[in-house]
This record gives sequence, structure tokens and C-alpha cells, in this order.
Amino acid sequence: MPTISFFYGIRIEMFWNEHPPPHFHAEYAEHLMRVNIETLSILTSDFPKRQEKLVLQWAEEHQVELLEAWKLCRLMQTPNSIAPLD
Repeated sequence: MPTISFFYGIRIEMFWNEHPPPHFHAEYAEHLMRVNIETLSILTSDFPKRQEKLVLQWAEEHQVELLEAWKLCRLMQTPNSIAPLD
């Protein structure tokens, strides 16, 4: 599973050949989160609220890049890295 970004202790990943809807996985310590890329809605999360907001802010800034990464992963190709949250 490629890591596409890392910021503030949060790792953003996508699985190879993942099922729809387009989404990414975030990991912060023992916490996990899945976010729908098209709607930027949280699918599942046990993240602390502060880190949840950071992930959603980052996703909004990089939504087009996330969709491209999703397409590449579906084709079993390595996605490009995406800049971290400043």
C-alpha cells in the first residue's frame, strides 16, 4: 500500500486495486480513518477531532491529486507523492 503523504504524524495511504468509492486511508498512532475523495466525507474514523480536521483540510487542498492517485492505484501503478499540509 503506497504512502502518498505524511504530515503531523499522520500517514496517508491508498491500497492497490481498492474497491469503490474512491477513498484514502489515514493513520495516526493507533487511530484509523477512511475518507471519500469525491465528497470529502468521512467513511470511518476513530481519529481525534483535531487530526480529523487536519486530514480533511489537506484532502480539500489536494482533491484533484487524490483522484489521480486513486486512478493509478486502481491500475496497480505507483501514485505520485502529494505535498504535506503546511
